[in-house]
Amino acid sequence: MPNPFSIRLSVLVLLLVLQFESAEAKAVIAMKGDRVEISSWIDARFSRGSGVPFSFRLDGVPSSEFLGSWKRVCRITVPDDSSALSRTYTWSDESSGLAVICEVTGYPQSDVVEWVLRFRNLSGGNSGRISEVKVADLRMDYPVAGPLSLHYAEGNKISRADYAPRTKVFDTGEKLHFEPSGGRSSSEAFPFYNIESKASGQGVMMAIGWTGTWFSDFRQVGQKSLCVEAGMANIDLYLKPGEEIRVPSVAFLFWSGTQMDGHNRFRRFLLEHRYRKVEGEPVRHYLSSGFNYRDPQPFGEYSCITSEWAVAMINRYRQFGLVPDVFWLDAGWHTGASDYQEGKNWASTTGNWTVDRERFPDGMKPVSDAAHAAGAKFMLWFEPERVVKGTQWAVEHKEWMLDCPQPAGSEEADWLLFDLGNDEACDWLCKYYGDFLEENGVDWYRQDCNIKPAPYWAHNDEPGRKGIKEIRHIENLYRFWDYLLDRFPEMVIDNCASGGKRLDWETISRSVPLWRSDYYHHDDPDGYQCHTYGLNYFLPIHGTGILLPDKYSFRSSLSSTLIYNWKITEKGVSVLEMQERLAEYRSISDYYLEDYYPLTGDGDLTGHDVWLAYQMHRPSDGTGIVVAFRREESAVDNCPVRLQGLSPDKSYELTDSDTGVSVVKTGRELSEGFRLVLDSPKSSLLIKYKVL
Repeated sequence: MPNPFSIRLSVLVLLLVLQFESAEAKAVIAMKGDRVEISSWIDARFSRGSGVPFSFRLDGVPSSEFLGSWKRVCRITVPDDSSALSRTYTWSDESSGLAVICEVTGYPQSDVVEWVLRFRNLSGGNSGRISEVKVADLRMDYPVAGPLSLHYAEGNKISRADYAPRTKVFDTGEKLHFEPSGGRSSSEAFPFYNIESKASGQGVMMAIGWTGTWFSDFRQVGQKSLCVEAGMANIDLYLKPGEEIRVPSVAFLFWSGTQMDGHNRFRRFLLEHRYRKVEGEPVRHYLSSGFNYRDPQPFGEYSCITSEWAVAMINRYRQFGLVPDVFWLDAGWHTGASDYQEGKNWASTTGNWTVDRERFPDGMKPVSDAAHAAGAKFMLWFEPERVVKGTQWAVEHKEWMLDCPQPAGSEEADWLLFDLGNDEACDWLCKYYGDFLEENGVDWYRQDCNIKPAPYWAHNDEPGRKGIKEIRHIENLYRFWDYLLDRFPEMVIDNCASGGKRLDWETISRSVPLWRSDYYHHDDPDGYQCHTYGLNYFLPIHGTGILLPDKYSFRSSLSSTLIYNWKITEKGVSVLEMQERLAEYRSISDYYLEDYYPLTGDGDLTGHDVWLAYQMHRPSDGTGIVVAFRREESAVDNCPVRLQGLSPDKSYELTDSDTGVSVVKTGRELSEGFRLVLDSPKSSLLIKYKVL
């Protein structure tokens, strides 16, 4: 191992040392103060070629052996966020003609730094081979020896355990590797972490931004050090003359205190600085609703919906006082989706991206007009990347279709991948979808992705250019979304990929996951509880659906956003009950954007025989809520919890939302232990509390 270059930080007075791998002798720079001096932090780390917190290989040679001799230029740029600072560092080499560009952004008041790498060929010939790109390549040294813990979440597997919280306590030399499957960034792995040293009372939140196949490795060295590497998993290529590529981004937030202090500082940072803003305000919680979710078989989804039916449903919701913030029309509105006599459905006709004029003779405008008249937005579903063979796009734009070998007879054998990485195709898609949304009065754009793109990328890479198809696809995915957001400043993009399989540092700045898991289709409220519980550690904005209006089912789906898919035209449902549920949600929804505290640990909470409970706390006024579930097979009628974030000497009034019964406890009493009680299995508890 090369000798490390280390930099000493002060994070809220406590010291955390980051040692970067380099070929130089160890040097220590001490920065003291109450907070991290982010400007100095950045300049110290990127001021030379060696010792930088990233690495790569050029023709097999590690960058640590040559980057220090390259010409380095720093350019100060002005970011859109006035609270941020930005630097662009460029290292260039005249002999090879290659330039490495690192765009760094810091947030001094939040102790956050992020950066992204680019490579540019300035020569008239092909560049050398670029491989093993690690956008993060560093070592974290904590000031006190002791156990080092990695807090992370499971990726999306369309299971009850989606986003389940996990903690790994390392042994010396032990390594942990993460990598998503199939080319979607949160499929089976989740690119957000909290690295904690309990002995030091410090930690670092980490996030990776790449909506393809990233990787991360964590390895403990010694008694107080953890090596961290992250980057693009599949890259080994040269650049053509004048060509430029970007690779993953990475972000770190430094914190002190307890594990949840780190998570909550990260949540607050996302709300203040990372999430998209509409009219100056971050995109926050929204209530959405469909049109009596799921058409009868053999149609499925919305393959038999018509313009008249959609408008009638909007008016029905209006009549019942159930108008959402957003009316959401999902899959099945497009041409050919209703042709069940020929065995067609919404899934087998993607690529027919025109409105079915038999069912919608005037397009979507009458539906969007009806939604607007009811005081709601209108959102429409699309899936541009998965194109079924024989559909409009597959025939009319076959030059933009990527194919790859698939098992004979499989559903995937009929699928193509739209070559979004082709600039001409991306330009066309931007205008086509932009015009479509404008002409049809669509306010919000919902993008699904039910295809695993990685095999298509790999099969169509140019010889000697492993990873180029993935890079170009991801670059242009961001460009496409940015185009829509620039053209429609009030638009929100709903990011769905078979549920939440595309959650990462880059997508959360451009989109929101209103449908975080396709496990919803299992109609299992206990699973929805688990998803809220785990995802809340890292992301404050996410949602799922609710099919039934009973308290247990409804509260199981509670989150910062919610989609109610009630069958309001069927017998046996109560409009009054639905109205009560929505009123309850509106009274507490703001709390899901506040501090989060899991109350039942991070063990296995997927069983039907356990309790699950969590707390949402507003530090500004000391109010909050506690939500708890006693599941169907639980034989225990109580659950002891310790509330967090409270002032020990203040008194709090806790009120059961169902019974109206109140108790008064001090913050110290509640933090030492408070017993939640539910007499019946499969029941829920919602407690609101306030400072007296």
